[in-house]
Amino acid sequence: MKLWLVRHAETDAAPGLCYGRADVGVPAGASLAVAHAVVSGIPEGIALVHSPLRRCAELAQAIGTLRPDLVVRADARLAEMDFGAWEGRPWSSIGRTEFDAWTRNFAEGLPGGHGESTARFLQRTGAAFDDWRVSGQDAVWVTHAGVMRAVQLLHRGVRRVDDATQWPSAPIDYGACQLIECG
Repeated sequence: MKLWLVRHAETDAAPGLCYGRADVGVPAGASLAVAHAVVSGIPEGIALVHSPLRRCAELAQAIGTLRPDLVVRADARLAEMDFGAWEGRPWSSIGRTEFDAWTRNFAEGLPGGHGESTARFLQRTGAAFDDWRVSGQDAVWVTHAGVMRAVQLLHRGVRRVDDATQWPSAPIDYGACQLIECG
């Protein structure tokens, strides 16, 4: 069973901006360019599930236009993590004290004072991952770097991360496609 994870196209947000749950857009044509790059690797007739945030919904729509055989639907569980009051702020403007307070309590801390805890984010993403596994069907998820990192952990059986150093940190490019295989 295979799960293709596709990250949305580059956004029109300023470089260095925190925009987890913020519904930022993408430059004209960017989603279509990513769709053309990934569409040939997607098998016929499988589910294409996407985050409801615009940057993912536009890419899913572009892929669906090129591949009308795919069954396209939104799933709120694939949305990016909510960074609370940090949303829309440059990462560089978030005080070291604030950031360190969150990472000291990485599992349960609320980024931006009222955002989504890492434990809750993994639980939400894990529910979608579990539903995919139970389905027994291949699928494509059009989603975000945070969700892709969470799936890397979930695939390894990790359901909770108490230390920020345990969170995957390898960069994930815009438009990147990763394949997860489960036997």
